[in-house]
Amino acid sequence: MRIRRTGPKIGIAYRRAGTVVAVAATVALGPQFAGHALAFKLFGINFFGKDETTDQVIDPVHYTIDLKTGNADKDLADALTKGSMLVADKDKPVSGDLGVVIKARDDRDRLIATLYEKARYGGVVTVTINGTNIDDLPPNPTFPRSKPVPVTVTIDPGPLFVLGKIKFLGSASTLDPAAYGLTPGGDASSLNILKAGDKIVSDFKNQGRPLAKVIKRDVIADHDKNTVDVTLQVDSGPIAPIGNVGVTGQKSVDPDFIRRYSRINEGKPYSPDELKKASDRLRKLGVFSSVTIREADKLAPNGTIPMTIEVSEGKQRYFGVGAQYSTIDGFGLQGYWGHRNLFGQAESLRIEGSVSRLGETTDVGNLDYAAGIVYSKPGAFYPSATFNASLKAKSEHPDTYDADTITADAGLSHELNDYDTFSWGGRISYENSSTDAFGDQQYLTFSIPLEFVRDTRDNKLDPTTGYRATVDAQPSYEALGGAIFTSLEGSISGYQGVGPNDNVIFAGKLAAGSLVGGNGLESIPTTRRFFAGGGGSVRGYGYQEITPYNSHGDATGGRSYVTASVEARIKITDSIGFVPFVDAGSVTDSAFPDASDLRIGAGAGIRYATPFGPIRLDFAVPLKKYDNGTSYGIYAGIGQSF
Repeated sequence: MRIRRTGPKIGIAYRRAGTVVAVAATVALGPQFAGHALAFKLFGINFFGKDETTDQVIDPVHYTIDLKTGNADKDLADALTKGSMLVADKDKPVSGDLGVVIKARDDRDRLIATLYEKARYGGVVTVTINGTNIDDLPPNPTFPRSKPVPVTVTIDPGPLFVLGKIKFLGSASTLDPAAYGLTPGGDASSLNILKAGDKIVSDFKNQGRPLAKVIKRDVIADHDKNTVDVTLQVDSGPIAPIGNVGVTGQKSVDPDFIRRYSRINEGKPYSPDELKKASDRLRKLGVFSSVTIREADKLAPNGTIPMTIEVSEGKQRYFGVGAQYSTIDGFGLQGYWGHRNLFGQAESLRIEGSVSRLGETTDVGNLDYAAGIVYSKPGAFYPSATFNASLKAKSEHPDTYDADTITADAGLSHELNDYDTFSWGGRISYENSSTDAFGDQQYLTFSIPLEFVRDTRDNKLDPTTGYRATVDAQPSYEALGGAIFTSLEGSISGYQGVGPNDNVIFAGKLAAGSLVGGNGLESIPTTRRFFAGGGGSVRGYGYQEITPYNSHGDATGGRSYVTASVEARIKITDSIGFVPFVDAGSVTDSAFPDASDLRIGAGAGIRYATPFGPIRLDFAVPLKKYDNGTSYGIYAGIGQSF
């Protein structure tokens, strides 16, 4: 953007600055404890000791800063103070005397840019170092080192400017400036003017014009009238479909697969939105550390726009461990190893195992164990289909039953559109149950899982808006007893942030299920019956504690259930949150869910935000406690509760 002034002139460069945010965990120890400070820094916070890394610069020079904002109002003064790197870095040394001058000159440009962003085009920023204006300093200045070098920044913000004459030229000549936030007497901030030009280009590109660009952006400040005249000239360029699509940067991933899975097909209309979706789609494969899709700066001879998919492959093998804890169910440990590109087309293989109820029982045979191998092939048969297969074994020993199961799955998942996914497949499960309410049982079950998912959440790890809805049906045949039955389940969870920066997020979830058919409840495998309670459903109750019981007090599991949860996720700081919640659930032996024995748990938790999702710690109590049942529960894990 070029800014010209009438009246007094000051030559100033307008710059837009980027921001880099880094998260680090460090322990800094001197080579010897004696005579050295001990410092501990986690996620950028010094918990104790002095962080000496800032002194590790060549020829360190410290300075003091006196920022004077003149008659600026509070909002403008705050913006200027926050925009000053001299202020932000006042405790950090610079390299040499020239480093002070360079930092001061950069800061003057930043402060002028801040004034422009606030429509203060007549503002003047004066910077002195050790009492001398920076424009009068020699090329290699020297300052006394007996104390920090004094830097003074004096700002005269000048008057507030408004928009004057507005002219659109070129392809934009038929557009209404008011539709782009530009009206005489209106907001003359540089950001508003830049945004208008960017929006015009974006609108033309959304019409399938990939070469649209701003040719001229003139801004003339009239200091006699305190107005800004704006001229924007835009060239829309021609409508052009997508042409040849190239792939660069790949090493072990098949470029033809990358091209096909991106779904940027030659001949399709050019669309920035579709390019973004393609980039996100490739990134979600987990194979690439970066994905960039670029269009050429000119059309091909046939009138199409060539495209290039630039990728950088990440590490393809990975492993990890995890843990969770509750006072009711004890500790749980998980471990996994995986490969993200098994055969060169982003096929993933994951081997996993877990053990839980550690500390809840001292009998190794009564711990819960699980192991499995999971395979996934994206783009199977056609780009929007993913083939999934798994083989899993479990040995579960909750208070309600003991069961050893082996399950094999295979099926396809179809991306219907940006939000909807439909999955279907086949499943074989063998289960050996003991200490069940119906005695020792064996089951061999063949099922056809069918699932539809709609997901509009803005963030899968920590959503602030949107919802996720699922519908699941599993027609099944139990071969050893000859029982035919079907499980039907559905759930919906919604999220809505309110207040500045979504400081409060209201979250709710409702789920229900029903088992239809079978030759009595005992003909249905124990692990297919419904139970509730624990950290994943109704907190405050034990795992699977909510269930119908027979006359002997043995848990039978139910034919239907309904659960509901409501949370208020309140940000205390950017990293710490407080979450009051209420959970409720009922499991009955009838095929239709009801609230005849509704159990409610209530509590509160804290959250600590991390790049991989919030760390969660919840405390809950049952409001309708079972006789000799759980009195409270404490739950810890990673990720929101739902």
